[in-house]
Amino acid sequence: MSETTGGARMRIGELAEATGASVRSLRYYEKQGLLVSERSSSGQRLYEPEAVETVRWIRMMLSAGLPSRAIAKLKRCRHRDEVTAEQKAVLEAERARIASQVENLTAVRDRLDSMLRFVDGEPEPRGEAVPEAAHG
Repeated sequence: MSETTGGARMRIGELAEATGASVRSLRYYEKQGLLVSERSSSGQRLYEPEAVETVRWIRMMLSAGLPSRAIAKLKRCRHRDEVTAEQKAVLEAERARIASQVENLTAVRDRLDSMLRFVDGEPEPRGEAVPEAAHG
């Protein structure tokens, strides 16, 4: 790791390696205001050690389908007394969206389970119809 007067900092390649994110993604996160770097005297990006957790959080939020503009609003939620009404609304809306996705995925999983039971010749549980897709 690179040493500067502010403590141990990482260059962009080191942060990419530590997080599994591509260098291109890290540059994009910066452009979107999701990640902050300082510049060395030679112009290289330098990241504080906390950037590793920040990038992991960003990637988790992106993988859940949150747009970068929502993530940018939420990243400022560090303390309860700092959360704005807008941020709370974003949190609630994204939670509701994800809950709906979980319900849909659960329904699909249950249908696939039913189809597998049908294909395996297992008796159908009471009240469960034979899956339509298994007929044709």
